[in-house]
Amino acid sequence: MTTGLLLLHAFPLDASMWQPQVGALSHVVPVVAPDFPGFGAGGGDPVEVLSMDLEADAAARALSEAGIDQALVCGLSMGGYAALAFWRRYRSRVAGLVLANTKSGGDDDAGKERRRALAARLLAEGNGFLVESPPPLLSAGAPEDLWASVRATIAAQPAAAIASASLGMAERPDSTPDLAGIDVPALVVTSTGDTLIPPEAT
Repeated sequence: MTTGLLLLHAFPLDASMWQPQVGALSHVVPVVAPDFPGFGAGGGDPVEVLSMDLEADAAARALSEAGIDQALVCGLSMGGYAALAFWRRYRSRVAGLVLANTKSGGDDDAGKERRRALAARLLAEGNGFLVESPPPLLSAGAPEDLWASVRATIAAQPAAAIASASLGMAERPDSTPDLAGIDVPALVVTSTGDTLIPPEAT
């Protein structure tokens, strides 16, 4: 049985965000960092609503294509939502979980409306406004060159893909009931510098 590392990316970025980790770890363990549908070079065409289950299915296909049976699944932010969906759908393939700067709960009604409004604006205007004013993906003291990289990565994503992911996050289920049943090693990572998902939510 081949065991590897599965890295699931954050919104509204693609799998290129994991390049430093892939470069550092791939000589130690097989590493797969797939693009979700519509994102990056490997995601294909956007779907109308990118559910967390679709993200999990894309990740499972990427593991199979790489010949990996089981993986330590690491999800950052939206990738954490996908990791929890992967656990529900493919638990026999999960050797462990890393849930980084993410949360188990679903959105409240106001949060769902914000995501739907963002999707509508993206489809109407394109992603330029999001490039100019990206979500607070980095801490307040992050260097400008890192912000430039984030903006460039967002700019490279089709507006329709970002919109579909926003809609998918709005519809994601509450994963909190699943937490007590996780029976593999799990690490939860959070940060006081995270303004999107603060430590108490994680």
